[in-house]
Amino acid sequence: MNTTSSSASQTPFEHEVAERLVEALQLEVTASEIEPEAPLFGEGLGLDSIDALEISLLVGRDYGVTLRSDNPDNKQIFSSLRALCQYLQANRSSAG
Repeated sequence: MNTTSSSASQTPFEHEVAERLVEALQLEVTASEIEPEAPLFGEGLGLDSIDALEISLLVGRDYGVTLRSDNPDNKQIFSSLRALCQYLQANRSSAG
């Protein structure tokens, strides 16, 4: 399942979030290389719990969404770029 051209390409919002993740976490990939449905943790991007904390700070600061460590949905929220973006879009401040 090694596809260079993804059938599930990034939406503009997913690309924006991916760019912020690459910058904040100093990832060694470009935003465009992050597959929207690939795992963020483990065998996907290989992120860890410290990265999860950084992501939480980033989305709180940039999108007004609070991610709490005791949220039972965290495994789903952090499962992929697409899942994270869907959660952000559903829960972000309606100030924009």
